[in-house]
Amino acid sequence: MNFIYFNPDELRADVLGCYGHELAETPNFDRLAASGTRFDQCHVQHTVCSPSRCSFLTGRYPHNHGHRTLWNLLKPNEPNTFKALKKAGYEVHWMGKNDALAPETARESITKIHDIQSAGIHCEPIYREGEPGFYSFLLGPMSGEHKDEAIINRAVEFLKNRRPGDPPFMLFLATSLPHPVYTVPQPFYDMYSPEDLPPLRPSELPGKPAFFDEIRRYRELEKLNEKTFRKIRAVYLGMVSYVDHLLGKLLDALEKTGLAEGTTLFAFSDHGDWAGDYGLVEKWPSGLDDCLTRVPAIIRSPGMMEGHVVKEPVECFDIMPTTLQLAGIKPEHTHFARSMMPQLRGESGDPGRAVFAEGGYDLHEPHCFEGGQNDRILSNKNGIYYPKALQQQEKPETVCRSAMLRTRYWKLIRRTNGEHELYHLEEDPHECRNLYGNAENTQVTAELHQRLLDWYIRTSDTVPVDQDPRGFVG
Repeated sequence: MNFIYFNPDELRADVLGCYGHELAETPNFDRLAASGTRFDQCHVQHTVCSPSRCSFLTGRYPHNHGHRTLWNLLKPNEPNTFKALKKAGYEVHWMGKNDALAPETARESITKIHDIQSAGIHCEPIYREGEPGFYSFLLGPMSGEHKDEAIINRAVEFLKNRRPGDPPFMLFLATSLPHPVYTVPQPFYDMYSPEDLPPLRPSELPGKPAFFDEIRRYRELEKLNEKTFRKIRAVYLGMVSYVDHLLGKLLDALEKTGLAEGTTLFAFSDHGDWAGDYGLVEKWPSGLDDCLTRVPAIIRSPGMMEGHVVKEPVECFDIMPTTLQLAGIKPEHTHFARSMMPQLRGESGDPGRAVFAEGGYDLHEPHCFEGGQNDRILSNKNGIYYPKALQQQEKPETVCRSAMLRTRYWKLIRRTNGEHELYHLEEDPHECRNLYGNAENTQVTAELHQRLLDWYIRTSDTVPVDQDPRGFVG
């Protein structure tokens, strides 16, 4: 069995046609879902790139091993899916961004890291320095070949060059889009009219955490009108359709080479993006809204069910044991993920399952905050991440430690600064009415708090499976 991870960055689930978006032109995601299993409620374990990737490669939560920042990546003594596959005889090929493995870990986990070069891109700015919108991530159309196109072209070439008798492979395609900045080549940039889009989640809602207002203030987003946020969403949708175009190239290559018959393809993301919802852009380390945690997860595997939809919640890191089970490999480490093999065979998931995500930093760990040790960000006021780093340094309480418990019907978010959230997802799927503290929800709040506490106790650490001699001589 071969494996491919098609892993676009910052792709939320609800912007794909097969996930119910009424305008999205994503025929290749839809085509993949029709031939595989689509997980309707897949949630990541963190809403920032590196922690999320460390989780989906290990089956561990960020707090299990301290992978809660952009800079603490998986070390050689830690498990990861790619190392297990390589040990079992797989060729592991990596194309695209990292954000997961420390350099010394990459050397023992990857057979080949492909150096992908593209012709380069150019984007005309829409806003000048000092104008509202300068920090909104919104740019004009892109010209030139995006690196993601070069990555997929190299992947297609790789597939065409496989020969009978070659070892099984794992191909990791870590593309960048639809991660901001919000820009994409034509015709995708103007593919969607802002006026035609469904309503965005409104801004300035009561009961939201203070960082919503602070992000808008630091980025001067409160000076932008609804038209601008709708344009942001329209361009983001164009970026998503561009990613779909790339997926189509990959699917075509698998079919033309005959490798589809022996290859499991996972299409999933590391987290989502506000993309204009709540008057916000990008994401935030302690943001735990569904548009940040809920990602597409579509798996097509030979001999498995086609067109199956799993409505019950799963966690993104469930991909790890699923991959290893398909490869016939038993994980050699303690983890908290569940294999999705039963669902791939057509079964339902666990309707009572809760999924968990976490984020943020404590004041006692200043090395975690952006703009701290990486003060180069704060030295460039023209940099797109300058407001984000400045806010974290000046208002560290707005990026406090946070944890989320989500069932099919309820979501509880608890924060160390006291800004808790509770949503009834059946009645309020867009999380606009924070019910935390309402007297009529006292019982369900207590039950969710107890469940969150039990989760933290159960997953508070992972004991290595190796045993040391109790004496000083082995």
